Parts: sequence; C-alpha cells; structure tokens
Amino acid sequence: MHRTALITGGSQGLGRTVAEFLAAQGYDLVITARHEEELAAAARELRRHGGRVFALTGDVADPGHRQYLAQSARGLRRLDILLNNASTLGATPLPQLIDYPLDELDDAFRINVAAPLALVREVFPLLEESGGLIVNVTSDAALGGYPGWGGYGLTKAALDLASLTLANELRDRGIGVVAVDPGDLRTRMHQAAFPGEDISDRPLPQVTLPFWAWLFGQPREAVTGRRYRAQADRWEVNAAALDEVAV
Repeated sequence: MHRTALITGGSQGLGRTVAEFLAAQGYDLVITARHEEELAAAARELRRHGGRVFALTGDVADPGHRQYLAQSARGLRRLDILLNNASTLGATPLPQLIDYPLDELDDAFRINVAAPLALVREVFPLLEESGGLIVNVTSDAALGGYPGWGGYGLTKAALDLASLTLANELRDRGIGVVAVDPGDLRTRMHQAAFPGEDISDRPLPQVTLPFWAWLFGQPREAVTGRRYRAQADRWEVNAAALDEVAV
C-alpha cells in the first residue's frame, strides 16, 4: 500500500514544494488550499508522478472542510504524514503588538493554532494506525520577539507548545510530532509581510528539500518532540541553539 500525506496550504510555496517531493517518492496525497485554480494546477502537476492526488479547496479553519479532508484521507486507507502548513500572517501591515486588532488576533489563533490541532483530531485514528508523523510549520517569530511580528509570533509560539505537548502525550501511541521552522523564503506570505520591498534575496522553498528528505527518512521515535530549522547548519533547535535565532 502506498504511503500517504495530507498537506494544508499545498497549492504554492512551501506546501507545494513538499507535496512535489513526496509525490516523487511515490506518496498518495491529499492537498488543500483556499484558491481553486491554483490548487487544481498543483494537483495536475503532482499527478504526473503517478500517485493519487485529492485536491480539496477550502479553509482549514472550517470544521466541515476538516471533516472532508479526513474523509478523503480515510479513502486512501492510511496517513503517514500530516503537514500543517497553512497559516495566516494576521493583520497587515504588521502592527506593533500594543496596537494589534484583537479580532484579527482571534482569527490568527483560530487559523494558526486551533485549526491544526482540530485537524489532528479528525485524522488521529489514521495517524495512530499508520504510526504517522505530524509536522507543524512554525517560525523564528515564535522565539525572537521581533517588532511588528508579535501577533504572528504569538500564534507560532502557541503552536510550538502544542507540538511539544502532543509529542509527549502521543509518544506511547506511535505518533511522532515535530515543529519545523523553514526559515525566510521567497513566498507570497513573506512578500505580504514586506509590501513593496524586493525579497528576491530570499531563497525559494526548494532550499529546504535536503531537510525534508532527512526528516521523512527518520524513525518517528527519533525525531518526535523536536523543533527544527530547515535552513540552519544544525537543523535541531535545542536549549543552547535558541540563543542563536536570527531574523
């Protein structure tokens, strides 16, 4: 039986890059994003690798859509990887935390924290049966306290703690959980954080491929509970490495 992965935010950027990598490795995929045409185009390209690709347009913050994703994953009869990649930058232009609109902060937590956790719940039986790996995409904004990044950073710090807690709780049930900071990338979200600025000096998401190839080849018990930086010289973030975080 083919290995399978569910990837949110899978139509472009990092999610699309990881989906392409896994499809080339023979994975069947469930991918989701909010923009139908982009998602359909991504699915057509991914299917060229020969695997099954279910492309489901919707918002991961919508409970009905999460149920639909879980139903599609059940149609593939297993789930080896859940990549919680979809997220929102929150209020833009990036406001200082003291001025952050609280309704938009609520939305950011709903999308960046509650939705990934809720999706884990929806597909939990499949993950447990397959001994799957949950990958939550985080950011150095969770650690750095950078001016203007407070709202987004708060959500990613919460996701980091959720990842570690889940890893500790699910370790004995055979499920691995990691948090991965992909680093600054030339993506639509990163451009939105710097409107009008040239971000062509940032690398494309493909720069992270060596990390993903390594991570997905590791035993779940060897990586669970860890936080990684996909572009760093040393991928694993430990207590000593936290002092080295850079923008």
